[in-house]
Amino acid sequence: MYWIVGLGNPGEEYEATRHNTGRIVLAYFLKKQHLPEPIESKKYASLVSEGDCGGEDVFVLWPETYMNKSGSAVAKAISSAKKAKNLIVVYDDLDLPLGTMKISFGRGSGGHKGVESIIKALKTRDFIRIRVGIAPTTPSGKLKKPKDEEKIIDFLMGEFKKPEQEALKKISKQVGEAIETILTDGLQKAMNQFN
Repeated sequence: MYWIVGLGNPGEEYEATRHNTGRIVLAYFLKKQHLPEPIESKKYASLVSEGDCGGEDVFVLWPETYMNKSGSAVAKAISSAKKAKNLIVVYDDLDLPLGTMKISFGRGSGGHKGVESIIKALKTRDFIRIRVGIAPTTPSGKLKKPKDEEKIIDFLMGEFKKPEQEALKKISKQVGEAIETILTDGLQKAMNQFN
């Protein structure tokens, strides 16, 4: 059994924001895999969907807590360090250019409040992360991250512009393929193929 979590903030006003990339990307994955529409679960404090993907049972969660409290929802599903090894967390990353992704395992939070909250709640770093880039780049491909905290928050809470939505669609497809590869062929193969 794999648990797949898409990080973001609940509520319509956050739906299309960059900080909701994890939720947006997983919604695409759900459609592609023909998994059931997510339903609200009080037990998990999340929207949940479950089904089969590549012969593996999957349980998909979108925590209905705010980003920095994601861990409290995830801990309702992941009750042990052993279970955490089969947890896949999908989230936005300002250190990666838009349209890119990176799979990692057992790393720190990189300053991401949602991931930090999960590490604290589960008392382990040993879970799979799929970081989805949201940072703008210069024409030569250099990262053009917002500098001070206020600008960063404005950027994260801003919505994807039209051309960015295209890049997001493309990377959503790739993230979906990466998740499938993790489920069917294992983490190492997925990292070799997609990183």
